[in-house]
Amino acid sequence: MLEYLRNNRIMVVVAHPDDEILGVGGTINLLVKLGASVKVLILGEGLTGRSQIRDLKQYSQKLKTHKKDILAAKKCLGYQELSTYDLPDNRFDTVPLLDIIKIIEKEKEKFKPEVIFTHHMGDVNIDHQKTFDAVLTAVRPIKDESVKTLVSFETLSGTEWISSADPRKFSPNFFVSLHNDELEQKVAAMSCYRFEKRSFPHPRSQESLRNRAKMWGITVGKEYVESFQIIRTIH
Repeated sequence: MLEYLRNNRIMVVVAHPDDEILGVGGTINLLVKLGASVKVLILGEGLTGRSQIRDLKQYSQKLKTHKKDILAAKKCLGYQELSTYDLPDNRFDTVPLLDIIKIIEKEKEKFKPEVIFTHHMGDVNIDHQKTFDAVLTAVRPIKDESVKTLVSFETLSGTEWISSADPRKFSPNFFVSLHNDELEQKVAAMSCYRFEKRSFPHPRSQESLRNRAKMWGITVGKEYVESFQIIRTIH
């Protein structure tokens, strides 16, 4: 599978700034080294859900800082293209699903990826769920569809908190082995996000990112791993 991704066109579709790091940051860094063209699409602004009312004026300075942090994290990972939108944080369920689909379709048409990585369907975060639903619709396998492979990833502080009895629980079937360098670039990129990083034992802490990579590595006999669930691949 990794050889298939080498030199390919890959789009990563996420709900919030920092999700691209938490879910697939090490793999992005590795794929760029392997000659892939990578575009990250961030749909939401990622901050205003922390208030009772969505007040963009109240968050104007923080949102500007957040945009700078996105660019700093992009530089750490080394991917080539980025598009950002400002859908309301943790309120994607208030946006018509068709509007989200249209954004993804527009960006997909411009970039023409063969592979898309996005959130797992079973996250507790509603924005992650709606992003998956929109991507799945946007890449339905009809004639002339460019996307042949759809892959979902876990997003720490979202995916692992779903009920263990939920049938949508993340069940990875594709594992990418990382070198220490790719893992540390992921950690450094996450550190760029001033409003998102946390102290241990929070899942978004540096220690937790390293521990998660080790945990998945142990399950497949590698040192560090990011895990994924292949939704569909057509060859």
